[in-house]
Amino acid sequence: MEWLNALMTWLMKRRFSQIERFMLSPHDVQEELFRYLINHAKNTEWGRKYGYKDISNRTQFKQNVPVITYEQLFPYIERMMRGEQNLLWASEISRFSKSSGTTNARSKFIPVSEEALEECHYKCGKDLLCLYVNNYPDTKIFQGKNLGIGGSFQQNHLNPNSYYGDISALLMKNLPIWAEFLRTPSLDIALMDKWEEKIEKIAQTTIKENVTVISGVPTWTIVIIQRILEITGKKHIGEVWENLEVFFHGAVSFAPYKTLFKNLIPLETMNYMEIYNASEGFFGIQDNKNSDELLLMLDYGVYYEFIPMEEFDSEYPKTLELHEVEIGKNYAIVISTNAGLWRYKIGDTVRFTSLSPYRIKITGRTKHFINAFGEEVVVENADAAIEKACQATNAMVNDYTAAPIFLELGNKGGHEWIIEFRKQPDSLENFVHTLDSTLRQVNSDYDAKRYMDIALVMPTVHATSQGTFYEWMRKRGKLGGQNKVPRLSNSREYVEDILKDLSNKIN
Repeated sequence: MEWLNALMTWLMKRRFSQIERFMLSPHDVQEELFRYLINHAKNTEWGRKYGYKDISNRTQFKQNVPVITYEQLFPYIERMMRGEQNLLWASEISRFSKSSGTTNARSKFIPVSEEALEECHYKCGKDLLCLYVNNYPDTKIFQGKNLGIGGSFQQNHLNPNSYYGDISALLMKNLPIWAEFLRTPSLDIALMDKWEEKIEKIAQTTIKENVTVISGVPTWTIVIIQRILEITGKKHIGEVWENLEVFFHGAVSFAPYKTLFKNLIPLETMNYMEIYNASEGFFGIQDNKNSDELLLMLDYGVYYEFIPMEEFDSEYPKTLELHEVEIGKNYAIVISTNAGLWRYKIGDTVRFTSLSPYRIKITGRTKHFINAFGEEVVVENADAAIEKACQATNAMVNDYTAAPIFLELGNKGGHEWIIEFRKQPDSLENFVHTLDSTLRQVNSDYDAKRYMDIALVMPTVHATSQGTFYEWMRKRGKLGGQNKVPRLSNSREYVEDILKDLSNKIN
């Protein structure tokens, strides 16, 4: 396998020159991409409706085409799922990525064109490896296997000539031969739809593999690792996979899981690398091993616009182009893609940390926040507070969610947290105080509302046992794939549901 490692390392280094191009000429790359997208879609039903033939610049694009949500786009997507073509994108589309996402529907279905598959999803996979090799030139990852924890897919009941599933499953099903050769477990296991059975089979079949890479969502990766340790009786996963070198992770913030992963994988040679991925595409990669910032990938068939948060709820929000953004401000992302998403609000918020090259941090979701009292707490704040509280109390967290406690006559408001600990804090009281003080440090609005308990009192924290969130997600039919525990909510729906489960368990 050494020859394969040498070959793959050489191929990955070649791509780096292309990455450097968009880092040096970001606006030229985005301009070329914009013109390609408009030209390719001008004869589609959407393109004819909004006059794409007459659009010659981005100002006209903004004037002609509205900023839209999934709900507004869904009538077109439903027709595509029934087999109609040339609606949003000129190329034939027979794949749809299924995700819960931030939509009023139980699930959303995102079209995945051949161009999006090759020029976005697979290109990101190659670039991820390329940037990793650039940072770790002596890597041996290609001498072993990549443990990929994917979702499931199925034939589209509306059209037997198409199918849908988690984006991870769609990617695995269509992997090139060289990538399939380097991954584990086998596809028949990786694409199973019964998640609990899949966990068991992944654990049983990968124990004897030489796994050098793990890629997936942190939460479900933890479940797999814990099961493998139960089967083998080993203290940590490094005793099972001694050549394990890197975890490529995405979908949720890694901050609350850092301590837990170091406990599960106490290898000095272990590395971690984040990607910014979604059903709609891949957008960013951690390119610097000494920073958790993400390089915004500009040549993936995605044209970007950004909504300042003060404009977000406007009926006709003003959007900024890449050259207009500022460091340190929160923006909601708007994308137009080579799969036919046009000026589409994906539901994520980011903050730029660098403008040359363009690097970002994910700050949360437009619908995942707590702002019941003007405190504007976003997921980035919550993750930072959880991480600091764990460090202060030697705790490890598996999962968490939080919601407001609304004002009542005679009672002030607050925040209520449900936290599942893998390792309980030395002092829950100290954990809560550190959680609160860190939120006050990182969020001035929260601090103002907490001053002298004017609007918010000290957070209420429920410490739950392991498996709480797993059982809750299972009950809701949300195990595996792209499903994630909602970190923050401005309503009490999730918190009340979990507290009810906990109460029933006690009784």
